[in-house]
Amino acid sequence: MFKSVLMIEKALTSADVEFITTLHGDEGASFHVLLQPRGDQADRLLRAIDDIAMGELDEAAHEHETPEGRDAAAVGEQALEVSLAALRASGCAAEGRLVADHPLDALKMLVAETNADEVIVLTDPHYVEEFFHRDWASRARHKVGVPVLKLFSHRKA
Repeated sequence: MFKSVLMIEKALTSADVEFITTLHGDEGASFHVLLQPRGDQADRLLRAIDDIAMGELDEAAHEHETPEGRDAAAVGEQALEVSLAALRASGCAAEGRLVADHPLDALKMLVAETNADEVIVLTDPHYVEEFFHRDWASRARHKVGVPVLKLFSHRKA
């Protein structure tokens, strides 16, 4: 069985689940999911720049409505439960937890703890961070000691 650590920032769509669960063909997969809600990550300006770069002007204008702090944790818990249920429904073993601070430290510990074969980072594009190689995938490649795959999540299921 292939063990993957999956880093996400929002609930998986059905397209996301289908994509990641078929990456390794017929070989079984188990997922250890780390979710850090979007509102607990970069500041609003960086999130708005990403929205504008994606042509999502409406989302950029409403970025101030993204839950932060305790509100982000509540939304994150719900997104995590939805994601785990979707992975399990596809026939994969899945467990997960929220990450509030230092997501890369949590990632490194989880990779070692689970003896993971790979890390999959599945997020919306973060153009500013990616340009400066400060996104999760770029930084994880120097920390975790296993292959890191960067994928972009689907906006809609």
